Amino acid sequence: MSRIALDLTLDAPTLTARLVDFPSESGTEKPLADAVHQALSALPHLTVDRYGNNVVARTNLGRAERVVLAGHLDTVPIADNVPSRLDEDGVLWGCGTSDMKSGVAVQLRIAATLPEPNRDLTFVFYDNEEVAAELNGLKHVAEAHPDWLAADFAVLLESSDCEVEGGCQGTLRVLLRTKGERSHSARAWMGSNAIHAAAPILAKLAAYEPRRPVIDGLRFHEGLNAVRIEAGVANNVIPDACTVVVNFRYAPDRSEEQALAYVREFFADCDIDEFVLDDHSGGALPGLSHPAAAAFMAAVGGTARPKFGWTDVSRFSALGVPAVNYGPGNPLLAHKRDERVAIAMISQAEERLRAWLTA
Repeated sequence: MSRIALDLTLDAPTLTARLVDFPSESGTEKPLADAVHQALSALPHLTVDRYGNNVVARTNLGRAERVVLAGHLDTVPIADNVPSRLDEDGVLWGCGTSDMKSGVAVQLRIAATLPEPNRDLTFVFYDNEEVAAELNGLKHVAEAHPDWLAADFAVLLESSDCEVEGGCQGTLRVLLRTKGERSHSARAWMGSNAIHAAAPILAKLAAYEPRRPVIDGLRFHEGLNAVRIEAGVANNVIPDACTVVVNFRYAPDRSEEQALAYVREFFADCDIDEFVLDDHSGGALPGLSHPAAAAFMAAVGGTARPKFGWTDVSRFSALGVPAVNYGPGNPLLAHKRDERVAIAMISQAEERLRAWLTA
């Protein structure tokens, strides 16, 4: 167990600052998972289980409905933005403030201070959300202990400006490889440049027109982009290999199979030596018409909007649990060096969730 204790009597903004000051880049979450496990295990109204660095705590009150409140413990790499800093305008700065330690702080506060909610609650804290899909802690829990995640509805406390964000985009990453022949750059005619061979791939991407379908009243926006090019061995060598890494963010009305087929067809007229599927996670339909989602929407208010990005609502959807994104913080600030969150928004998220769970 962690030698650093989390004080769950602190208010949510202060607890957020403590969590930010507790570094937990992807793959290093164990100390924070230990602290969360230790703090929740001290609460007599919760049953606490653990699988790896994933902690699941549940009430067992026999309520008619069970709701999951879920959040990931990891952050992207710290960029000289820890420890946290609270400015005079009530804004908390630091890595993870928006994505998503403020949401985790709200989860912990609800877990600690609401022993008899009007619905049974399951609190899920998991690791490795910010990295490859096969490492995702929620995925591992769903595979090993799906019964821990059984529920009627789930709220993922990802940053959403305290507005309900329905569904999520799917994300697909492919490696497009071209080949050439290595030679001295002073005698380039003796070789064949693999980077130049990738030019048609880049031209296709530059001309791409995004699709913007309306699903359940929410307008999604697809994107197909080169995110990395890997090539070259020296400044005086014509490269014989080039890899263009392409990311497709697609609307949730496409299945995983349809999304992959679209990307294959899109590049069909390019001379690609090798097409490799590197990573893929499907999207989730908004599902805002589901009674549980509609009731949540009515309780917290605001205007629903689409989720631009992939979140683990997709995993809950695959388990048959309708889910939405709802949490403090601006999603546009996620992963930025100047990541920050207004402490008033953290308190607002807690108050609205508390009202929904006590009404």
